[in-house]
Amino acid sequence: MEEMIHIYHTNDLHSHLEHWPSIHKLVTERRRWHEEEGDEVFVFDIGDHMDRWHPLSDATRGKANCRLMNEAGYDAATIGNNEGITLPFEDLDSMYIEKEFEMLVANLYKQDGSRPAWAKPYHVYISKKGTRIGVIGVTVNFGRFYQQLGWNVIDPIEEIEKCVQELKEETDLIILLSHLGIHDDERIASQFPEIDVILGGHTHHILHEGKEVGSSLLGGAGKFGYYTGHVTVKLDQDTKTILQKSAVLYEMNEAGQAEGETEKSAVYYLEGKELMGEPVASLPAEITSDPMQHSELSKLLTQALREWCDADCAFMNAGMILKGLKQGDVTKFDLLEICPHPINPCTINMPGAELKEVLLQTRDETWPHMQIKGLGFRGTVMGVMEYDGIEFRQKGNVQQVFINGELIDAKKHYILAIPDMFTFGRFFPEIQRAEEKRYWLPEFLRNLLEWKLSKMTIHI
Repeated sequence: MEEMIHIYHTNDLHSHLEHWPSIHKLVTERRRWHEEEGDEVFVFDIGDHMDRWHPLSDATRGKANCRLMNEAGYDAATIGNNEGITLPFEDLDSMYIEKEFEMLVANLYKQDGSRPAWAKPYHVYISKKGTRIGVIGVTVNFGRFYQQLGWNVIDPIEEIEKCVQELKEETDLIILLSHLGIHDDERIASQFPEIDVILGGHTHHILHEGKEVGSSLLGGAGKFGYYTGHVTVKLDQDTKTILQKSAVLYEMNEAGQAEGETEKSAVYYLEGKELMGEPVASLPAEITSDPMQHSELSKLLTQALREWCDADCAFMNAGMILKGLKQGDVTKFDLLEICPHPINPCTINMPGAELKEVLLQTRDETWPHMQIKGLGFRGTVMGVMEYDGIEFRQKGNVQQVFINGELIDAKKHYILAIPDMFTFGRFFPEIQRAEEKRYWLPEFLRNLLEWKLSKMTIHI
């Protein structure tokens, strides 16, 4: 006799709930169909289900995402970096308080060495036909950021090894939920032949029919809910030997869309908007913004960046502000809408000689039209650079740089405040190799703008 195990998986939804009604329909209908046939069914999420650009996720600090997974009947999930490092400690620690599924994060600890009450390294499921299925979860090791937020994330490979050692004699099938990225998944498949299925995320890879590496089958369903993955494992019921493994992706635009999907996803957005309707400031006049022009709003945020971080100077790309603010009350939703990025302030301590090189690089005429993807950026183009505490003056053929009215001193050290995305990409070599960096967590740039607006009256 043969046993069929069906595994449905999602990853990196990033709160793009446009196709969530269809995902919900697919996994709930398929569960019913398979169970009617006597087969086993599991539904897993591989992290970054939540992203705070969406008002419902931001307003509820991810609890709405937990609710949606409950309603869809998920069996287990792990966290991604969006759950892990864009929420204050207390928000992540309470996000899953009403979960009806297992949260598996083997490499996440509190700083006292204990595990959070809502998470465990793995869970063993027993199928109706007695097959023991061990499921492990791990997340990407952004240790520096977790440490600042009060968590301790350790090497996921070490934790996987511990889990595999405990599970390999006690289970018939091992599945890994890996928010590590495709390259680590391939490495893990080679290093741990005991793992039968690796369901991946983080790098948004799309594996239409899976990928076999050694004895493991890898799966990946892209991003934003464009796909839902389906892995099928066929076993010999008596010996528990795996006879066949296969993978397929269902494109959610074509997989039998849920009725009223657009309207349902709009309701999610409206619910979040209403929850974020609290006024935080009142403007006597409209403030406009344009990424290609120096504007009052982008100047204001750059000033807030320097003041919040108590830095000597600051710069920021104007494309960080997506549009202006109207006259009257400004709500939390308004600030989310114009500045949706999960980008934190960062300060760099650097000598004047290196700071000057960085600042001169920001004058490159190609910057404004540069299109950026990733690094937390949610805009379209970089836009012009805004400065605070920085002035450029031309003296003959030499461009001079002044910090707070004084000519920059090559040997003096300065504190520069910037959006943290400039430390991750290959924008500025001097910033990349700087050793004295401080990331100001958990505040986003929009929190700084709210702080600035709430404590001042703006005269346009």
